[in-house]
Amino acid sequence: MKVLGIMGSPRRQSNTEILLDRALEGAKGRGAEVEKVVVSQLKVSPCQEIYACLKDGHCPIKDDMQWLYEKLLETDHIIFASPIFFYGITSQSKAIVDRCQALWVRRHVLGMGREDDRIRRGLFISVGATRGKRLFDGAVLTVKYFFDAIGVEYSGDLLIRGIDSKAQIKEHPAALQDAFHLGQQLVAIST
Repeated sequence: MKVLGIMGSPRRQSNTEILLDRALEGAKGRGAEVEKVVVSQLKVSPCQEIYACLKDGHCPIKDDMQWLYEKLLETDHIIFASPIFFYGITSQSKAIVDRCQALWVRRHVLGMGREDDRIRRGLFISVGATRGKRLFDGAVLTVKYFFDAIGVEYSGDLLIRGIDSKAQIKEHPAALQDAFHLGQQLVAIST
């Protein structure tokens, strides 16, 4: 079983990355093969809305997204992690989501990949500096539709408010433990 972690924070060793790493450790501890993709290290152009993907489900833009498409399709489960920037996911993360229009077209327009009967699950991890009641609403909705586009069931999340300073999450052992358990549960419900 493969679990792909997508780290959407532009800051390395961020609160988001620390929580993602803990979740991946939990999944690995249950026997999963884990891999982490650091979005800020990829060269991903934004979607150009040229609809070339309507022909065969492939995006003609040649960048690191071509490599990531394969990862997204072959993995069993995904943990998507992004801090909140202005009540949404980071621009780097959003570029990945937007470029998955090609995978949405494959599934929902061209009918490709529907024979894949695997139950693929996804988790969302996010950290936000403020404590606003609706802080995560937009991001959760975006991630839910991203997962739907790529054939992944939204299976839970870990949403932490009031954290901003780099690595501040280390002062919150309960959140670290929650992330670890979330990774374990992702694998456990699949076995």
